[in-house]
Order: sequence, then C-alpha cells, then structure tokens
Amino acid sequence: MRTMIYSLALIASLSVSLTSCSDDKTMIEEKDWNTTTYFKSTDEMGQATFYKPTVGFVGDPMPFFDPKTKNFKVMYLQDFRPNQAGTYHPIWAVEASDGANYQSLGELIHCGGIDEQDAALGTGSTVYNDADGLYYTFYTGHRYQTNSTNNGEMVMMATSSDFRTWTKNRVFRLKGDDYGYSKNDFRDPFVFKGDDNKWHMLVSTLKGSKGHLAEFTSDDLKTWTHAGTFMTMMWDRFYECPDVFKMGDWWYLVYSEKHSAIRRVQYFKGKTLNELKACTQNDAGLWPDGHEGFLDSRGFYAGKTASDGQNRYIWGWCPTRPGKDNAAVGAAPNEPEWAGNLVVHRLIQHADGSLTLGEVKGISDKYGKKQEVKVMAKSDNGVENVTDGYKLSGDSYLLFNRLGYHNKISFTITTSNNWDKFGVSFVRGTDSEKYYSMIVNPENDQTRKVNFEEEGTTGHGFIAGIDGYNFARPSDNIYHVTIYTDNSIAVMYINDVCCYTNRIYGIQKNCWSINNYGGNVTITDLTVSQY
Repeated sequence: MRTMIYSLALIASLSVSLTSCSDDKTMIEEKDWNTTTYFKSTDEMGQATFYKPTVGFVGDPMPFFDPKTKNFKVMYLQDFRPNQAGTYHPIWAVEASDGANYQSLGELIHCGGIDEQDAALGTGSTVYNDADGLYYTFYTGHRYQTNSTNNGEMVMMATSSDFRTWTKNRVFRLKGDDYGYSKNDFRDPFVFKGDDNKWHMLVSTLKGSKGHLAEFTSDDLKTWTHAGTFMTMMWDRFYECPDVFKMGDWWYLVYSEKHSAIRRVQYFKGKTLNELKACTQNDAGLWPDGHEGFLDSRGFYAGKTASDGQNRYIWGWCPTRPGKDNAAVGAAPNEPEWAGNLVVHRLIQHADGSLTLGEVKGISDKYGKKQEVKVMAKSDNGVENVTDGYKLSGDSYLLFNRLGYHNKISFTITTSNNWDKFGVSFVRGTDSEKYYSMIVNPENDQTRKVNFEEEGTTGHGFIAGIDGYNFARPSDNIYHVTIYTDNSIAVMYINDVCCYTNRIYGIQKNCWSINNYGGNVTITDLTVSQY
C-alpha cells in the first residue's frame, strides 16, 4: 500500500478542511484521508452498548426480566483469556432497563474447586419463584477430570433472595445417565412455566449418538420428574442453549446449532407446545420449512430471550477473531474465538408466526449527536447528484468521511429493478488494498442475501466459511438501512426483516463507502449520528 507522509506544516494547512474526518483528540495526528494506514484503531477496553467487560469477554448469556426491580438482568459466562486451568467461566451479570446502558453486577456464582462437579460453569437460566420469594438459577457444572464413576456434566442450582448473593445447593444434582441420557453431554438447562402452570426444564443432551432435548417438570423448582424427550434433533445436529416462550398465538423454541458448518441461532414454531415438539419427528423436518427459521448470522451465537411484557429481546455474543483478522469468520482453521461482546436485538413477529430481528429503541436513542456527512471521493464514473441524495450506476461508489467509535448510519436505497446489487464498505480509503463489505445480493427474483466480502486489489472476495442472511425482497425495491457500530461490532438492519451482526476491526477513524455493483440505485436520507 502506498504510504503518504506529510510535514507538520502541511498537516496544519489541512486541519481546517479535515475537521469532519477527526475529533479533537486525534486532530494532532491527522493525516491525509486517502489511506487507512494512519490510525491503528483498537477497541476501547470497556464497551457499554454492545457490552464487553473491561477485562475479559462475554460468553453464553442468560437474560431474565426481574419482576421485582422491573429491569433486565443478563447473567453470562465470564471468559478471561487466559482462563484459569480447570476452573473457568464463573457467572457474572449486568443489568439494564433499555438494552443500551449496562451496569455490571460483577461475579455472582463462582466456580467450584478443581475436584468439584462445577469446577467450570456452563450456561443455564434464571426464574423468580413467588411462592418462596427466591431467584433460582439452574446452570451446568463441568467436571475438570472424569472417570467411569462420575459425570462430565450435570445440572446444578443456586438460589438468591436479592439477586446479588447466591447460595449453591449442595444437594441438588440432575444427572443424564439416571434417565438414559449421556453422562458427559447434559447441559444448558432452560426453565419456563407452561400452560399447565408447572415448571418445565429442557436440557440439551444425547441418547446414544442422537441429540435430544430432555424434559423435566416440577411444582416447586426443587423436585423434578422426567417427562421424556421434548424434541429430538434432526440429523447430526445439536441444539445448544434452548429457550422456549410463547409470543402471541405461537410457541417458539430458539436454539443455537453447534455443528461447525452452521453455528447459528435458529428457531422452531408451533401453535401449541405439542405442535412445536412435533417439528422434528422422525427427522422429517425440512430445513428450513414453514416451522423453522434463522435469526441473524454466524456473528451472533448462544441467543436467548427475555420479555418485559411489551417487547421480547434476544441477547447473544458476537465472537472475536484470532489476530483481529476480519477474514477469520468460520472456515477452519480460521474460526472465530469463543465469546466476545453482548449483542441484543428486538424480536419481530409476523402474521405467519415467523420471526425476524429489529432495532432496540434504547440503542437508537443513544446515538443522538448528528455528524456532518461529507463525500471525500467517488468513482470516476456512475455518480450523479439528485434531489436529497445520489444516484449510482454501473460499478460505482461514494467514499465518506471517517467514523468515530460509536456510529449510527442510516440511509434509504431504492433499486431500479429486482436484481440490482449494493453494499456498504468499512476500513476503506482511496488507496486501500483491501476493505470489508456487507453486500446485499439478489439470490433470485424474490430473495436477497447479505454476504460479507473482502474487496480491494488484494482482497479475495467472498470469505469462505461465512454465511449470509436471506430475506424477502421488498416489493417496492426500497431498502431502509440502519447500521450501528460500537468499536469493531457492526449490526445492520434492513426493513425489519433482515438483521446481520458482524465484527470488523478498524472501523474507527477510517472512511466508509456505499457501493453499487452494475445496476442503478438511488441513495436518500443519509445521516450519521454518534454519541
């Protein structure tokens, strides 16, 4: 890449014209906006919107709406990197009222000793019991070393009267082999109340080589009765982090597919619990069919939900990437790392019961500082100014001024036909040898697919191992696009039918672009806001 070095005198002469590309803290180091090599952007230590603790990262979340304090509590597995050998992933928590501003509650449930069943902790769920005024958290205990006489995983329990101080139940143990399930794969307990007013618990497990969601019921949360298999898992899939809830007239099972070729959050739906359970009978499900769908991309995992009675939200984690390599997205050996940032979306239910993900109002409201949007460069051909925006034709682009650490980018794209293709690129300058794009591709006449690609002279295009997200083409060919960035997290929403979470290192203090790929698109209502 060409590197441009300017004298201090030249920097001073350019400072007025480059104000829109920099904030006060970085003005002294401002260089020519053409290149992306001048700012070695790194994420802030603590991130408050797409939350990351100051030390460590967020693993599997366990969201819960607290009926006493009327706010959300989100327990999660704390990932320190390096983790302590044998005893790792204690349960920490944050709380929030709006999904946008989190307060840490610190460590709530500690790991056991190296020789105890819960030397390492795994995910679970929390409920509040009106009968005794206690919070119950059911979680997974992972034994450090196993032999023929003990279990690799069990369901365990802790209680609290105030959600701050938790007491482990030293007697309660739920073991898979007592009911014909695996001794070592028996985890991720999820507890909910059914229409029968009983407590139900689902556990992800195996029976032989076949994946099962085991079901248990209880009247008091203390004594549990095996109720058989809630659902078998199709083919060789394994449904981690199950979550069952009723929304409107539909019952849903949200889960995370463990298989490395998929590794996404998905769901089943049914008008009744029995219809929901029948979705995978005899491996007859079509993938996806009318009872199954995807939520988000591989940049969002271990999603679980909670509702305040008005809206239901889903929290998951966006993985970090080894070596901060934007291309390490899922193809071996460049798989993402376990854990990362806490990301939340709002669930949107459609008339046919299908689910999509949308913006969280608290996050949107947070980005209240409107920024100047300035065209810094454009393609030699194919760019035309129109009323309230721009028209792009052929292979063309508009390059805009640098972004900050926290950005909300909104614009509307109108395509001229059903097959036009557009995208948004980050970490881009006029001399960038590679940059990273989220591209809306036509799959067919009625379906669009978001892909993540590495573009530029040294970019290798579509990144192997990444998945896209398919959504219905808007009938009027109008795409309302909103992108939130928080350090390296980038979440794109389109028309309340598409959500695509991604991680792109280097967004901060670099330019970005809107691109057209061969057709004709019109860009209007372009705004950038920060906080």
